[in-house]
Amino acid sequence: MTYKKFDNIFFDLDGTLTDSAPGIINSIVYALSKYNIFPDRKLLYKFIGPPLRESFSKYYGFSSQQAEEAVAYYREYFSEKGIYENNLYEGVEHLLKELNVRGCNLFLATSKPYEYALQVLKNFKIYNYFKAIGAASFDGSKTKKSEILRSLIDDIGNLDLTKSAMIGDRLYDIEGAKSVGISSIAVLYGYGDEEELRQANPDFMVKSVAELLQLLL
Repeated sequence: MTYKKFDNIFFDLDGTLTDSAPGIINSIVYALSKYNIFPDRKLLYKFIGPPLRESFSKYYGFSSQQAEEAVAYYREYFSEKGIYENNLYEGVEHLLKELNVRGCNLFLATSKPYEYALQVLKNFKIYNYFKAIGAASFDGSKTKKSEILRSLIDDIGNLDLTKSAMIGDRLYDIEGAKSVGISSIAVLYGYGDEEELRQANPDFMVKSVAELLQLLL
C-alpha cells in the first residue's frame, strides 16, 4: 500500500494554487478609483485572503453599505478581466496529479465565490482533481474560512479529521483549520508573510510547491 500522510487535503486557491495577485489587485484598484482613492499597489496585497467586505471596511473605513458597493465594483472588473490575470504556480498541476494518483481526496476551500472558483479551476484544467468545492457566497452570508471549511466538511460527511489537512498562505487558512480540528500547512510562497504565519502556529510550514509535495508524500 502506498503511504500518504493525509487522506483528505483542503487547498486554498489564491496564493496557494494560483498567483492571482495581478487580477485581484487590478480589481481593487478599479473599485477604489470609484471613490477617488488611488493607493500604492504594494499596500493592496493584504486584501488577498480575507473577505473583501471586511478589508474595504478595515483599511479604508468604509461603512457596510460602502463596502458592499465596493465589492460590486470589484466584481465588475474581476468578472470581465481580473479572473484571467492569473497563473498557476509552477509545479501545482504535478502536485495535484501525484496526490490524485496516491489516492488522496482533494477539496478546494476558498473565500472566492463559488462561481469564480469554479471558473478558475476549469480555466487551468485542474477542476477534475477536486472532489468538492467549498467557497464563499455572493451575498456575503458565508465568507470566513472557518465557515467555509465547516460547511464543506459537513457536506462531505464521514470524514476522518485526524487524516485531514488544510493548506494555505494566510493566517485565515491556519485559523480555519484549527477551528474545525484538522491539521494545518502554511505555504510561504504565497501572500502571507512568514511572521504572520508563524504567529498562527501551523502544524507544518513549507517554502515551495516542491517542498509541499515532499511533505505530503
